[in-house]
Amino acid sequence: MLERDGWLRDSFMKWQGAILLGLKWEQGIISMNMPRILAASTLALLMTSVAAPAMAQVVVTMNTVQIFGTIDPAKISDYTDYMAGVNLYDGLVSVDSSGSIIPELAESWTVSDDAKEVTYKIRDDATFADGSPVEASDVVYTVERLLRINQGPANLFADVLAPGSVVAVDAKTVKFTLSKTFAPFLTTVPAIFILNADVVKEHEGTDDAQEWLANNVAGAGAYSLKSWDRGSQMTITRNPDYYKGFTGKPIDEVRWIITNDEATVRSLAASGELTMSSQFQSPETYKALVDMGRFNLVTQDTATAFYLKLNTQIAPTDDIHIRKALALATDYQTIREVILPGGELSTPLPKVFAEFHAGDIPAPVYDLEAAKAEVALSKYAGQPIPITLGYVADTKFEEEISLLMQANLEQLGFVVTQKADPWNVITEIASKPETTPAVNQIFFGPTYPSPDSMFFTQYSSKAAGTWSSMEWVNDPEIDQLIEDARGTGDVAKQAEIYKTLQHKLVDLQPDVFLQTQTVQHAMDKCLTGFEAVPMQSFDYDFTRYQWTC
Repeated sequence: MLERDGWLRDSFMKWQGAILLGLKWEQGIISMNMPRILAASTLALLMTSVAAPAMAQVVVTMNTVQIFGTIDPAKISDYTDYMAGVNLYDGLVSVDSSGSIIPELAESWTVSDDAKEVTYKIRDDATFADGSPVEASDVVYTVERLLRINQGPANLFADVLAPGSVVAVDAKTVKFTLSKTFAPFLTTVPAIFILNADVVKEHEGTDDAQEWLANNVAGAGAYSLKSWDRGSQMTITRNPDYYKGFTGKPIDEVRWIITNDEATVRSLAASGELTMSSQFQSPETYKALVDMGRFNLVTQDTATAFYLKLNTQIAPTDDIHIRKALALATDYQTIREVILPGGELSTPLPKVFAEFHAGDIPAPVYDLEAAKAEVALSKYAGQPIPITLGYVADTKFEEEISLLMQANLEQLGFVVTQKADPWNVITEIASKPETTPAVNQIFFGPTYPSPDSMFFTQYSSKAAGTWSSMEWVNDPEIDQLIEDARGTGDVAKQAEIYKTLQHKLVDLQPDVFLQTQTVQHAMDKCLTGFEAVPMQSFDYDFTRYQWTC
């Protein structure tokens, strides 16, 4: 969407008045060149008005289906939080669409022979939004604060980074010393968004500036926070002095409107306000937007998986046979081909991680008779089986999947309760096994571009208590396999461990493996630059987008 300042008419009147008032009398006579001056000035103004579109701001309005929970880099954890974070802050490094680590604040890095020391060289021209230089001391402060608060991305560095393990070698060089060999370390560093230590310290108070950073930004990102109403919208604006600069026709302002109501999305598009849809719209909405003629449907395969997460700690999904029955009672084909387009998912790990994927595990099948047999083997056999199916409220495709599951499960003797909650409620109830519903629909993609991100965050007991670990696996054997893979730099050995881990998890059935996500966006034909990135919401870093009209 292009916005033009409506100043031309007013400016012309002010200019005309200024010209008349500014004319000088010479020997009591107005200069005879006045008409020529007026004509030349009028021509100049008209030329300025013709050039005005070049100065017009490029505004992208996108809907997102859940609220931004926080913008504090030490606390962000989910898809929407990172969507804001990756624009408001920069890390030492980032990730491209292939999953490769690319420079950002750091121009280079070196790794010691034992892989326990990583040293980053910060760009000489790297600056924060206020113009002050980014220095190694800012990185040290950011990591120390992250470890103290121990939320958000801190769990990525559990037993890997300790207080005092990050030091400033000089103003532009910072060294990380790992407590142990941690194979995925380089891929986790993009999750550390660097804070302007001097600014944050001014607002530290008694809570490490958590209250202040909940509503303010102190980073080096390409965008600044303009406005934020947690329940309805967030707007960010481009920093013209961004140290990396911009190319082409950059996006000047991004407005996120929070709605998952399909009618509202179609209305925003019809009015011309919407530039880009979320990736969670119904097929009918995508079609309606494309039929308007202004949108392209952009589709890409991703490393994000879609699961029914089964709470292994409460009835009835504490029984392995019930979990197996749920997997067999899932109509995968209808879900993937009718309700929500997606790819086949046979293990917790999407096939995009080809080197580590257990290809010998067959795809799950829909078989109600086999499901009945599993129910008969369970401790709940021969009685009505209450079960709660949770999903994100007002998300049409999730509601349809949940109703499809209900229809199938009722044939097996289940008594189904549907539980639709807003996303912020889901993240709250996921903190305890007793408040986590038996079944939850959850998308989970790589937090960093490594298989470890798919296993540690979801299945390690060290990472339990978040929306991504609603299975509550808590299995010592699973924990050990995850740690073994993290502790070796031998890729072949890692692959062997990860394949064993997938077999163990499929046998344990803590999830129903619905599908891999095929991301879809309806995008204005003038907007380009979307490429799926296998790390949180790094694909919505709007420095990567261009306006082509």
